[in-house]
Amino acid sequence: MKSLISFSFLYLFKVFANLFYRFKIGWPKEQIRWKEVRLIVFLNHTSLMEVLFLSFLPTHFLRRLSKRMVAPGADKTLDRPLVGTLFKLFSPGMTKITRKRDDSWTEFLESIYDDAVILIAAEGRMKRKNGLDVDGKKMTVRGGVVDILSLLKKGQMVIAYSGGLHHVQIPGEGLPKLFKTIKMNLETFEIPNYKAMFNTAVEGSEQWRKLVLADLQLRLETNCPA
Repeated sequence: MKSLISFSFLYLFKVFANLFYRFKIGWPKEQIRWKEVRLIVFLNHTSLMEVLFLSFLPTHFLRRLSKRMVAPGADKTLDRPLVGTLFKLFSPGMTKITRKRDDSWTEFLESIYDDAVILIAAEGRMKRKNGLDVDGKKMTVRGGVVDILSLLKKGQMVIAYSGGLHHVQIPGEGLPKLFKTIKMNLETFEIPNYKAMFNTAVEGSEQWRKLVLADLQLRLETNCPA
């Protein structure tokens, strides 16, 4: 029942997004095999309205997400009465975490099962209007995505590069604006092949983690659409 409610909300939001926004999606040269996607890494997190990007996903994949998606959600977002409720309706598999590497993150990692589809905003916080995070620091990819990659042995990873949504809604500033163009570029990798790119270090080691984070940071800074 929860998955049916989730799918209904996901599909209705897909319809809404296609009615009121124009999308420019840079598709990868490699085919995305949606049945084999295990991880979606979202880069350039600028707004809670990024659920609008659901519009480009195939309906059959939305149905799979409603049953299989697990995702970390910031506690301060999920604790908000309206926004938190909506996010939980979109994804019954969303786990509340803090910004610290504490038991909440361990619980999220333990919630990942063999057929799960994991979604993560790899920077772990939103970019503000000035291009920095809420504390005035540069937006960087954090280590959580590496923890997830360490657990995955097969399937596809999709990296979704947002063009940013400050023109739709700046965090904390008013209602979303309609009839805007929203841009995203996509890359896809076989998870074993992506991990093998860093085989100069032992998988899971500190050096390996640094190599993966450096690669994702470079992709964040160069592959997002203008």
